[in-house]
Amino acid sequence: MDSVKNKISSFNNGLMEFLDQSVSPFHAVLEVSKILSRAGFVPLDERAKWNLEGGGKYFVIRGGSSIAAFSVGEEFHPGKGIRLLGAHTDSPVLAVKPQPDVKKEGLLQIGVEVYGGALLNPWFDRDLSVAGRVSFLERGRSLQSCLIDFSEPIAFIPSLAIHLDRDANNNRSVNSQKDILPILMHLTGQSCMDFKSLLKEQLEQQHRLKEIDLVLDYDLVLYDTQRASFVGRKQEFIASARLDNLLSCYSCLQAMLYSNFQYPSLLIFNDHEEVGSASNIGAQGPFLKDILKRISGSEEAFIRSAQGSLLISTDNAHAIHPNFSEQHDKNHGPRLNDGPVIKVNANQRYATNSETAGLFRMLADSVKVPVQTFVMRSDMRCGSTIGPISAAETGISTLDVGVPTLGMHSIRELAGSKDPYDLYQVLKAFLDMEDIS
Repeated sequence: MDSVKNKISSFNNGLMEFLDQSVSPFHAVLEVSKILSRAGFVPLDERAKWNLEGGGKYFVIRGGSSIAAFSVGEEFHPGKGIRLLGAHTDSPVLAVKPQPDVKKEGLLQIGVEVYGGALLNPWFDRDLSVAGRVSFLERGRSLQSCLIDFSEPIAFIPSLAIHLDRDANNNRSVNSQKDILPILMHLTGQSCMDFKSLLKEQLEQQHRLKEIDLVLDYDLVLYDTQRASFVGRKQEFIASARLDNLLSCYSCLQAMLYSNFQYPSLLIFNDHEEVGSASNIGAQGPFLKDILKRISGSEEAFIRSAQGSLLISTDNAHAIHPNFSEQHDKNHGPRLNDGPVIKVNANQRYATNSETAGLFRMLADSVKVPVQTFVMRSDMRCGSTIGPISAAETGISTLDVGVPTLGMHSIRELAGSKDPYDLYQVLKAFLDMEDIS
């Protein structure tokens, strides 16, 4: 028993470190690439010809915020297919607008745009920072791009004091255009400081660049600087930003790293799931299909491989909230620390069917992991994942699963500390399974 507890503890410590480092989708992909490189995976350039070797392990990045890693096994047989794991790198956040500067009441604020279906109220009164990718011109050189992370709290969205809004606890809504502009700094005298000047300073300090002519553009988001932590008298829970869906990414990644690599396997982490996946790097784009075609070697081999393959799409599931249990279907309310959840929707918002669900249940039973099921209330609209989109794009049989989570799409979410490791165990059993047909 102590051995299992130690394994779970070690797994969760790694998970929380990964969550803390992955402050934007770009940083998440950077962290994944570092872990893969240390494990012997070789980076590939999509513009170059690929020479894949039996037993080889590879990874490829597209757009800086989507990544795929794969092993072709000792020998690739198209008809036997590929074991695939999928997740997404993005989370609902506040994104910095292109011309963000707002100077009011002696303060520098920045305009933000809501990315995805974020819960806005939890963003107030938090210590916030900024991270992402910046494009700039270096003196005498071509266009450059770097990742930046201010790391320290540099922004804050203060609530309006209750003395100025006595009805706040009963009837306060959030206007996303005017109510959530973060404060960055106090302007003194005739200060001409603006946001791009701050970016230039950060680039120079973080990357030791001394000859930046001009900051051109950026993909930047705000994030909560509070680190991931255990919660509960016996550390039964994990609280963190971006559990949806970096928790799934980490479980998938560890499953691949500790698999036996005997059979062809692939993981893919797409950006832009939270906004519909319709991009060149999203699940509705060609990224996954392009890789599978190059692994297969021909169109016919790709089709044969797709029909022998299976994708497990991993994305967090709605745990039953003890204060709002009526929001769940009474027979389908997953609980924290009771195991991974199979997500089902008759209207194909999830890609699960009886055969793919049955396989997952069998795998979970083989490693003694409990399984739960989530179905949305029939009178409520169901969300979706990369599962149905990837299935439609590739023709690969798919199921949707995830770890039960509370506070989904909040700036800080809660999951059970046992569930991520349980999900990892089932995913590893899947990758090591001899026959997935």
